[in-house]
Amino acid sequence: MAHAASPAVLIELNDLASGLFLLCAFGMVAARQAQACLRLFMAQSFFFGVSAILVGVHPLAWDLIAVGLLNFVTKILLIPWMLRRTVSEEVYERREIVQVLNVPASLLIALGLTIVAYFVSEPMLRAVAETGYARVNVPIGLAALLLGIYTLAVRREAVPQLIGLLAMENGAFFAGTAIVSGLSLIAELAIAFDALMLAFVMGVLTKAIQEHVGTTEAGGLALLKEK
Repeated sequence: MAHAASPAVLIELNDLASGLFLLCAFGMVAARQAQACLRLFMAQSFFFGVSAILVGVHPLAWDLIAVGLLNFVTKILLIPWMLRRTVSEEVYERREIVQVLNVPASLLIALGLTIVAYFVSEPMLRAVAETGYARVNVPIGLAALLLGIYTLAVRREAVPQLIGLLAMENGAFFAGTAIVSGLSLIAELAIAFDALMLAFVMGVLTKAIQEHVGTTEAGGLALLKEK
């Protein structure tokens, strides 16, 4: 009896983590400062790691558990630390994010993208062996992926664009962990290394933009040409 109830408890905990994961994605869309956006990304990565571990517990999949633990190390500890070391404090605490649309309009678009993700996920769930995890993870993962794309598109500054790109990766893996029985740990290690290198390069470029141009807008890269 307890053994039969255990998967149900895990599914309920995963549903809770999934809801908070999506809530963080909406928070990143509404965030006005890079510091808040980074903290929401860290929270989203935490809930993604929790979900991956829960999915890997029953049935037992050590690859998924390792992915969750690796996610804690790279996206909650290493990437924020790296950005803190390479980007000035002004970018995080005192400067508002420059974006195309205002927050209310962005939230309405985010809600529409979430609805689209739920409709798009229906044929995907029919194509795979639907489980209790996939029922929630696939639509929420697709929604987070679309919200990451939207965040990347409307933001004008380098750090928020980087966070949007990493949020897209969170959404893709959040959906993938529920439908792939054995996720390759080597693939996750390669992606984690690429994410660290991307954060380092973007941090250095952002610092260079700020020092030479006085702004952190990604378009300022065009001004960093050799005289």
